[in-house]
Amino acid sequence: MSKKTIRWVLAHEPIELFIRAAKVFAAEVNAKAPEALEIEVMTLSEYSEKYNNGVVVSKHELVDLLNAGKIEMSQTYTVTLGQYDHEFRALDMPFLFESHDHASRVFEGPVGEALLSGLTEKAGVKGLAFTYSGGFRIIPGTEAVRKIEDLRGMKVRTSFSPVAIETFKAVGAETVPMELEELSDAVAKADVTIGESTYPRVYALGQNEVSKFVNHSEHSLFLTSILIGQDFWAGLGEDLQAIVADAAKVAAAHEREISVADVAKTQARCEADGIEVVRMSEEEVARFKAATAGIYGMFPELADTVAKIRAAK
Repeated sequence: MSKKTIRWVLAHEPIELFIRAAKVFAAEVNAKAPEALEIEVMTLSEYSEKYNNGVVVSKHELVDLLNAGKIEMSQTYTVTLGQYDHEFRALDMPFLFESHDHASRVFEGPVGEALLSGLTEKAGVKGLAFTYSGGFRIIPGTEAVRKIEDLRGMKVRTSFSPVAIETFKAVGAETVPMELEELSDAVAKADVTIGESTYPRVYALGQNEVSKFVNHSEHSLFLTSILIGQDFWAGLGEDLQAIVADAAKVAAAHEREISVADVAKTQARCEADGIEVVRMSEEEVARFKAATAGIYGMFPELADTVAKIRAAK
């Protein structure tokens, strides 16, 4: 039997974080089925040059590329997946995850499996695993947030998730939804003062060049998912499907681990570069939680998923 080729296209910075996860995946698959799959890991630009006649494709086309069979695997933000399956928006709820262990129990348990399974019907792709791509969110920018009143009237970059938008509206901020990759330019132009991000992206996306502060809010999790094309998946056969699924989970756990390890390294680098890491007091964190608690009632359709996530703590 000839090898099947997996074109795994990476679309998000920091690329190195995703490359390491993809390499772990490849090693796992090759160890168990060395003659079954050829795994080619590419950036968007590399894919465009090699397979798309140089025509540039964007990260927003990943699901379409998977559905069309033009690529076999990728990763994308769960915020993006929430546009296909609104249940994914539960993952953006403020202060929902109490720890990394709690998150792992959710992602590797029945709640995570149910969310990933729903993608087959709603997005046409097979979800394999959850990755961090940074873990808990932070808020870099030109102003410090030491208490929730500091956010009143402040222009804050958020994702396009309605949950993220309502989180900052709840504390009186002026929300400016935009792509994460646009944050640095937006801060430089004073279109926003601060914006949601994660530690691995502070330097990877040049946010360090425009930020005086990194506000260590950890108010929600920033997540990505490993995806595989449904038609390609169906053609693998049960034995190879099991190997690929297990390898994806191992790679995802590794990626989450190195994302967490990156936090302390980036904090130290920020401090060395004169960027203050600002931590709210326990009292202020409690006030932030209380101020955003009403958001849960604004999305009753997510109540069941939220309850299951909370029960996994």
